[in-house]
Amino acid sequence: MKITVEHLRKTFGDFEALSDVSLEAHNGEFVALLGPSGSGKTTLLRNIAGLDFGDRGRILFDGAPVSHLSVGQRRVGFVFQNYALFKHLNVFENIAFGLRVRPRATRPNEAEIRDRVARLLQLVQIEELGARFPDQISGGQRQRVALARALAIEPRALLLDEPFGALDAKVRKELRRWLRALQRELKLTTIFVTHDQDEALEIADRVAIMNQGRIEQIGTPAEVYDRPASPFVFEFLGDVNRVFATGSVEPSYVRPHDIEIGREPGKAGDWYHAVVCHLHAAGPVARIELKRLDNGARIHAQLSRQRQDELHLQTGDTAFVRLLNPQMLTDYSI
Repeated sequence: MKITVEHLRKTFGDFEALSDVSLEAHNGEFVALLGPSGSGKTTLLRNIAGLDFGDRGRILFDGAPVSHLSVGQRRVGFVFQNYALFKHLNVFENIAFGLRVRPRATRPNEAEIRDRVARLLQLVQIEELGARFPDQISGGQRQRVALARALAIEPRALLLDEPFGALDAKVRKELRRWLRALQRELKLTTIFVTHDQDEALEIADRVAIMNQGRIEQIGTPAEVYDRPASPFVFEFLGDVNRVFATGSVEPSYVRPHDIEIGREPGKAGDWYHAVVCHLHAAGPVARIELKRLDNGARIHAQLSRQRQDELHLQTGDTAFVRLLNPQMLTDYSI
């Protein structure tokens, strides 16, 4: 199903939560809404679901307006950050809940409900947990239950509001890869709210970056990272160094991996003498903070572990730095 948002505006009193927001999620596409707290991500998701209603604008499913329809009539699956599981129901009955509360005319019979829930338990890989209660399973397992419950109603689209926010980093990584594989298998249009940049860039087909109720940019992960449309997008997506053209007060931006470090200045380019202030070399990359000796400017660089092993930099060492991008060397200084 294709989801279209056209010029949506939503206010809460004097606060404008959404300002002229337009967005498309194509059939089977995984779109991430990424941005800081208060940027309008959840408000936009709730409007798509039918849990909130905008003051102006339209929402369409496959070209048909749905702004007048309730959440039940829109038939979308919604997964909350806090799972919202019923503590008095076991895992099986939590998943079955949306089917059991349907009007009699559309409610499956008991055999159909049991068959569908059994298939969903297998799909989300928790078939052995059906008889347990929410407080008897882990956070990651509760998230799978919440997802299975959303899928039980056979939704036209899946909406996820920071579903991994309460989980530790290791479980988050495992679940987001599993979710991406599941979404591809189901070919279900999915909109995913997160403030985690790595999460959005890893699993989404396209990323919509929001700020102060507006979409600053939407594109593939590579597009928004490599070709940011605004200073906000550039600074929001990962670490950056601010660089200035000669005589200019307006900064441009350079990623840490676009900084070269050497023990001695190279033959090409402009090199600057600096001292290593902090070094973190755990994992596949080394992250290094340096300070220019001539003007005190702070520089954040990122090297491969192989390059760091060659340089063997330590805190307090002096080194030389330059910009890697040749096109910037004649125009910018760090």
